[in-house]
Amino acid sequence: MTWTVAPEPFDSPDAALLRRDYYAEVAGRYWGRPATAEEIEDGLTDDGAALLTAPTGDFVVGRFGGRAAACAGLVLVAADTAELTRVYVRPEVRGTGGGGLLLAALEERARALGAALLRLDTRHDLVEARGLYAKHGFREVPAFNRGPYAEHWFAKELTPRAGDFRAFPV
Repeated sequence: MTWTVAPEPFDSPDAALLRRDYYAEVAGRYWGRPATAEEIEDGLTDDGAALLTAPTGDFVVGRFGGRAAACAGLVLVAADTAELTRVYVRPEVRGTGGGGLLLAALEERARALGAALLRLDTRHDLVEARGLYAKHGFREVPAFNRGPYAEHWFAKELTPRAGDFRAFPV
């Protein structure tokens, strides 16, 4: 089976289900118990997902063998800086390359929005996520926010691609 990754509205049926599964997993791990349906719904209410559309961001869905299995969002926080958010790969397909493809797709989407730096924060217990980011060139950096769930901060400088206006100073 193969992976495909493509932009998709954050509220499409597949994207909404992936976002729900993402929240259920991160909330459940944080609380040390399964999150209830009400807790998941509360977490998704006014969660800032509306920023995951142009011109403020983007959202991609990864499909493994045609089935929606991963997602990730991107928010432009400054003219040259974007943040990754809601990076999620379903547990049964982790280790098959989908996470790296999500990151690569969002790096390209960030460049298209004018970002030269991609950053994110994550928690200590999200070991798989921290490993994924390190494997794909993100480095730990000093804290750049005080989010209630932020315990590790990562960043990656995006190298300009040929034809990118940043590649050739005027």
